[in-house]
Amino acid sequence: MAKRLLPWISVLVVLSTLWRSCSPAAGADPTAGFTAVEVTEDRFKLHKPYDLPQEQRYELRADGVRRFWVYCDDKPFRAGSPTKPRSEILLNVTYSSGVWQFEGYGYVPAGTTGVSVMQVFGAAGPPRNTTLMLHVYGGRLVYYNDETKVVDSHIYDRWFRLNVVHDVQASALTVFIDGDQRLVVPGYGGNFHYFKFGVYTQTDPSHYMESRWRDVKVYTKTSY
Repeated sequence: MAKRLLPWISVLVVLSTLWRSCSPAAGADPTAGFTAVEVTEDRFKLHKPYDLPQEQRYELRADGVRRFWVYCDDKPFRAGSPTKPRSEILLNVTYSSGVWQFEGYGYVPAGTTGVSVMQVFGAAGPPRNTTLMLHVYGGRLVYYNDETKVVDSHIYDRWFRLNVVHDVQASALTVFIDGDQRLVVPGYGGNFHYFKFGVYTQTDPSHYMESRWRDVKVYTKTSY
């Protein structure tokens, strides 16, 4: 019996080896094949409640950590705007074609909920202005406010690496957490895009919202 099993065991070993060689490596670097874009500090444009000084809703620490916080009853980023309160960076590196990638290490304190912490701005038109948003609800990082598309179920009180790849021509976005692919979704068109990160009030928010970011980078390549 043992002799008869040996050929089958050999076949299974070969098939297993082939499957592993054809499968993407777990935790592979999403930035492989991309080129880093130089992003100087003047490209980090802060949007905050218009009636408050910067230091009351944002700080850039000596260790490079950017801390954003906002209250649900704050003013919008400009007088007369119908938008909700925010403290977030508009990363002024715009693009309209090719493949682009955001990378950053984020941290969301427990209790922060009903808030967008990262977005890809730009869409084909009303009523949508973005082609991707990542919201936090009760410790879960989700696609917009769609609880069926959970990117990470335990986002609170830990540093996580976030990579978002936007293929403009294919109108496709891929989201990675700590190097693992978690979400692939279609875009919403548009020919003018940029990345944003911080805190931007959404549905059923907590009174206080905060996120922290470090080592934010932008990458690009012309095609896959």
